[in-house]
Amino acid sequence: MHYTGTVWRPPYEASSLLIEATAGCTHHKCKFCTLYDDLPFKFRMTPPEVVEADLKEAREQSRLWNYNRAARVFLVGANPFVLSAARLLETAALICKYFPDNKSIGCFSRITDITLKTDGELAELQRAGYDGLTIGIETGDNEALRFMNKGYEAQDILTQCRRLDKAGISYNFFYLTGISGAGKGEKGAYDTAAICNQLQPKVIGANMLTIYKNAELYQEIQNGNWQEETEIEKYKELRTLVEHLNIPVWFAAGGASNAIPIQGYLPRDRKKVLSVLEEIIQNVKEEELRDYRKNLRHL
Repeated sequence: MHYTGTVWRPPYEASSLLIEATAGCTHHKCKFCTLYDDLPFKFRMTPPEVVEADLKEAREQSRLWNYNRAARVFLVGANPFVLSAARLLETAALICKYFPDNKSIGCFSRITDITLKTDGELAELQRAGYDGLTIGIETGDNEALRFMNKGYEAQDILTQCRRLDKAGISYNFFYLTGISGAGKGEKGAYDTAAICNQLQPKVIGANMLTIYKNAELYQEIQNGNWQEETEIEKYKELRTLVEHLNIPVWFAAGGASNAIPIQGYLPRDRKKVLSVLEEIIQNVKEEELRDYRKNLRHL
């Protein structure tokens, strides 16, 4: 199997067959991101013959274990959905060739990747099995989106995800707690809830901003241009987000960046989730949470 650098995948893709479709990120300008700094290039497409070789190897390995199935394939890379519809359909055909029982295909996508597809292409991709995209929207706070160089604004999230809704392609969001900065987190959470409440994400996964010295954001802090929230502020921000989400959605703050895992289905589990958040805000010391953040060597 061919994998380049660190392999990233959402927690809920743990049972998916991981196939590298791209490596690196086409954008690679977000001030907080260091996920792909271990690569000697910005972005690279995996040749179709390499994708096919990996699918063939995966099938052979599955046969050794008398398990010649893959219910779901997750295409590895920062944003494989940036590939042309034709290339994505070619990949879907290869998956069907080697795993005819496969039910769906997922991957990471930027909001701007959706923009590149026509409505007809999105519908065709849905018929080919693409579903459950994971999109790092990060926030609905336009000021933060602009400062962090995300390359889109809140209205773009609405426009493009509504197109996914129309095409029948489901999606999950990553929210980045702390992206708005000190004193602005709760407003950022409110703005994000306002955007999400107009859409249909299946999952909202919250990750907490962790700033490493090789991030551009670290230098912005040194220059006095931005200030990080305290750890307790980040939990207050999450509390605001959970309070204002009015759609049926699985909420989870469970990745390594979260010192204390929290999850529940909203709105059913809202009181339970808010109770946990309130307990953290009132009784966990800032120093303990900050020590966790400082000692988090890798996401």
